[in-house]
Amino acid sequence: MDAQVVVVGAGPVGLMLAAELRLGGAEVVVLERLPRPRTESRAIGITPRTLEVLDQRGVLDRLGDVPRRRLGHFAALPVPLDYGLVDGAHPVMALHPQARTERVLAAWAAELGVPVRWGHGVVGLAQDADGVKVEVEGPEGRYRLRAGYLVGCDGGHSTVRHAAGFDFPGTGGDRHFVMADVTGVDLRPRLFQRNERGAFAVVPLGEGVTRIWAHEHGSGKEPPTYEDLRVMLRHVAGEDLAGATPRWVSTFGDAARQVTEYRRGRVLLAGDAAHVHFPAGGQGLNLGVQDAVNLGWKLAAEVRGGAPDGLLDTYHSERHPVGARVVWNTRAQTELMVGGPELDPVRELLAELLELDVVNRRLARMVAGVDVRYPVGRGTHPLPGARLPRVELSTKDGMTTTSRLLHRARGVLLDLAGGGGRADTGSPAPGSVDGGPRALAAGWADRVDVVEATARGDALAGLRALLLRPDGHVAWVEPDDGEGLDVALRRWFGPSGAEADISIAANHGSVT
Repeated sequence: MDAQVVVVGAGPVGLMLAAELRLGGAEVVVLERLPRPRTESRAIGITPRTLEVLDQRGVLDRLGDVPRRRLGHFAALPVPLDYGLVDGAHPVMALHPQARTERVLAAWAAELGVPVRWGHGVVGLAQDADGVKVEVEGPEGRYRLRAGYLVGCDGGHSTVRHAAGFDFPGTGGDRHFVMADVTGVDLRPRLFQRNERGAFAVVPLGEGVTRIWAHEHGSGKEPPTYEDLRVMLRHVAGEDLAGATPRWVSTFGDAARQVTEYRRGRVLLAGDAAHVHFPAGGQGLNLGVQDAVNLGWKLAAEVRGGAPDGLLDTYHSERHPVGARVVWNTRAQTELMVGGPELDPVRELLAELLELDVVNRRLARMVAGVDVRYPVGRGTHPLPGARLPRVELSTKDGMTTTSRLLHRARGVLLDLAGGGGRADTGSPAPGSVDGGPRALAAGWADRVDVVEATARGDALAGLRALLLRPDGHVAWVEPDDGEGLDVALRRWFGPSGAEADISIAANHGSVT
């Protein structure tokens, strides 16, 4: 084996996944067909859930003092989305160009020991029961890599997806948009404007750079050029780009596709390789980063040999519905944003509904990515499966937060009772053994940190114990009427250390 895991693509998704794999103890190599890091930034927004994820890995502060906006949009309706209605420590959209985000993630991954091979593109692959053979085109010619697993994070035109034969159904899209970052113009900012001729946006990015995108109704199916942008903007917006200098020009469409499976044997997909959609609300980059955080700890456990049966399959079962929901909501937003006047009654109705906090909060949570709840057990408590926003904790070692406890990407058992997890009546906690949850979790000390703490605020009110997965989602709480802690530990972290030792000894015929 040349690597336990090969990640294809050094964008935000691939870099995040590679770092997660290293935190989980896996050896990883990243292949990127581009000869050097990108300087252009299609994506510029980081949503609340991705801010939480970066906080949970201790890299959020590396972004620096970036602009943060409380208000976003749904389908560019006149009533904005209010991220201030979203629960958590980061109820904002942060404006941070993708190229800068990639630099932050690349530096972090390098510190963790991730090698990135720039100018090395995948041109073919073949898998068998034991691994994947990867055909690579590099600066010095072709060569082969042998890996246990291969993950395609190589974007909407993914070579990995095509070579591995993933089905990619959906709509190809019949609208094209052109986008450019330009200098040398002073245009009035407009987040989004629509009229009978088309749609456009003018967004200042600072340092004399302005982002412009435009779409003209009936402009044809061929991707437009920068000259087309000048014509479109003059026709649709009445603005002249004479004298402007483009830094870069790109096109995008309204295709909406998703693979039918996120895993085929030893090949997996994440980010735009698995799903493409119109960039409404800036959800694309964030959806992909969250794919990576869901997959990383599971794949690392698989290649280390300690994963419970079926753990890696939960990547598809958990993330495919999330991706499908984003494709669905962006399709709706696309029609509202660039559809014709026949949709005006729907726009007016939705704008009126957005005035209601309950509706605004519902859509803000969806676009922010914080409404995801995975099916992790049979209990009825609302927390299991959901992500845990940052909670301040008081411990014997001082103040900390749930985010800080997740920096190492390990499981975390919080003992919030201060008495071994026992109820006030003195009866044992359901599913525990003598000594309570802390004693039971000791068998997983190599994968799960146990912390006795008192929570500040009401977020964990009434709970005596809580188990967090490495991705920050809750796996178990006590009290609840669901499965016990021992079941949850085995489901997400495999057998205890003692059980694993017995199994190894039994396989060698020397059980004592």
